[in-house]
Formats: sequence, C-alpha cells, structure tokens
Amino acid sequence: MSSELIDLEEQGWRALATSGAAAAQYYRQVLDDSPVMVLPGGLMFDDREVIIQSMSGQPWSAYELFGVRAFQPTADTGIVFYGATASRGDGPAYSAFMTSTYVRRAGGWRLALHQQTPR
Repeated sequence: MSSELIDLEEQGWRALATSGAAAAQYYRQVLDDSPVMVLPGGLMFDDREVIIQSMSGQPWSAYELFGVRAFQPTADTGIVFYGATASRGDGPAYSAFMTSTYVRRAGGWRLALHQQTPR
C-alpha cells in the first residue's frame, strides 16, 4: 500500500504542475471531507473549498521530489514524507520537507492532513 500512497502524492504534484484547473480537479477528488493544510508563514487552512481554491493558482513550472517514503501506522492510515524543490517561471525555488497523512475511506485513500516545513 505504501506505493499506492506515494503514487497519490506524485499525482498531486503532476496536477499542480499542469494547471490550476487540473490541481483543483485532483484535490476535489482526493481531499478528505475535513482536511487540514499547515503551510509556511503561519498559514493553516481547514476549509475544504478554501484549500481547493488555493491549489488552483499558477502551476509549478518545475519540481523535484526526493527521499520519498511512506508507511502505514494502521491499516486505514498512511503517511507520505519527502523533500521537494519547486519553482514557478523565473521565480526563486521553493524547498521544503512535506508530510501528507491519508485515511482510507469507503471510496479509497483521502488526504486528511498536509504539512510543509521550509528547508
């Protein structure tokens, strides 16, 4: 199952690098009903629609994931953690450690919590 969770995370990055519409569509499907996002700069979102809207901005023009690992502390909980570097156009690169926690629901794995720590 760990590879399935890693694949979900990678699908999210591909959507975020494709277009704002693709990212919004992907996260509308994968987000849990009451997700939480904890982001740099003191940002914390716990409203599903606000999170989806925040994903629909300018896409990443390049990204690299490294050290991607996953584990399942329970049969219905999975955690993916890794480092990422990404950039948009000529802007500065963004580099952070990421953690995504997924829960298994009747419809499959859903993203319940995502947290980023800048590197």
